Amino acid sequence: MRNAKIIAGFFGVLGMCTVAQRVASQATGQAPARSKRIAILTSTVLDGKGGMLHDRRIRVEGSVIAAIEGKAVSEGAPVDYDLRGLTVMPGWIDAHAHITWNFGKDGKNAGMGGTTQEDAYQSASNAWVTLMAGFTTVQSPGAANDIPLRDAIAKGILAGPRILTAVEPLFGQGGKTGTAEEIRAFVRKQKAMGADVIKIFASQSIRQGGGMTLSQEQLSAACDEAKKQGLRTLVHAYKDAVRAATLAGCTEIEHGTLATDDDLKLMAEKGTYLDPQAGLIIENYLLYKEQYIGTPGYTAEGFAAMEKILPMNHELVQHATKTPGLKIVFGTDAVAGAHGRNAEEFIDRVRDGGVDPMTAMVSANSLGAEALGMGDQIGTIAPGLQADIIALDGDPLKDITAVRRVVFVMKGGVVYKNVSRGAIPVYAGVQP
Repeated sequence: MRNAKIIAGFFGVLGMCTVAQRVASQATGQAPARSKRIAILTSTVLDGKGGMLHDRRIRVEGSVIAAIEGKAVSEGAPVDYDLRGLTVMPGWIDAHAHITWNFGKDGKNAGMGGTTQEDAYQSASNAWVTLMAGFTTVQSPGAANDIPLRDAIAKGILAGPRILTAVEPLFGQGGKTGTAEEIRAFVRKQKAMGADVIKIFASQSIRQGGGMTLSQEQLSAACDEAKKQGLRTLVHAYKDAVRAATLAGCTEIEHGTLATDDDLKLMAEKGTYLDPQAGLIIENYLLYKEQYIGTPGYTAEGFAAMEKILPMNHELVQHATKTPGLKIVFGTDAVAGAHGRNAEEFIDRVRDGGVDPMTAMVSANSLGAEALGMGDQIGTIAPGLQADIIALDGDPLKDITAVRRVVFVMKGGVVYKNVSRGAIPVYAGVQP
């Protein structure tokens, strides 16, 4: 019954397609319909792999990049979008965003449990502002109401980032979680429900101490079964659970606070991805404290703990960055209040985590795509890949706050945003 309400709620907002198209038309000067051929003129392109291109003409045909031409070839050729003077790069990938989390009618955190049409409208809005902020792909760690939103966007009914979702996470509860075979059955159930990835809670919240909630045997069963089903695994893990998840062969560790240097080295050796959060998630909680406190999982004691955890997160990112070979992807853990402000995490990583700006960009481009198993489709400006292209008014390699000024967004060959330079105010806010 609950899933039926969720689906009904999302079908109730399909009329938003017309509204979204009207808004996109206002932002771009044209409806967001895919043109057969589009030519984009650029002066500076970050290719998504750490390289830089100058004075190139990008040709898009349908949904993919058809060619990248040098100045000699493109001289005098037709141009649809002149992005010279901007920094052009692949659309960003957020490896951890709770895209359907909202504040309810009472203004308080409703989490992922909203089932009304109003909740569906809010989720569609979350998707829109996330796309406008330059994120063309996001991965949700799981909510049943992700599915209709994901599918509506994929069909072109709603405008938003490409969504991958875990649907229903596996919550570690010690022995109550089930036997190894019961856990394997749970993983198979998620695949049947349409999951793109399996989310596993192997730790308590860090606000509650972060202790392990699954045994090594249970964790190994979950990650092994996911591999057999052709699915990746995201593991919510702190402290000892980081090593346990790495030894279990899981794909990616979420958060990782209080992992030791030896844990980080083991992750590098095993090729396990790390998705730490340098600031946005806790900053968002503190900003919207009144909306969260008193809702499930959010106590006064937990908020007091967050202020102590924030510098620990900075320290983790600093240590992780210095670990040779460790694959660090970009994820924000964006919840209600943070949608559309995902790029603030870049600023936190560079300013507080000591991450090199180009490395930060790559973490949300080719490396993020690789972690999703989509490196041959997105994350790089290259012929044959999806035409997910954004442009910033500024140079993030010199001024990381330029990530707040996204003035052009193309996803899959469709232009959703094209505003003039200087149109984005120089402050941290939801992108218009």
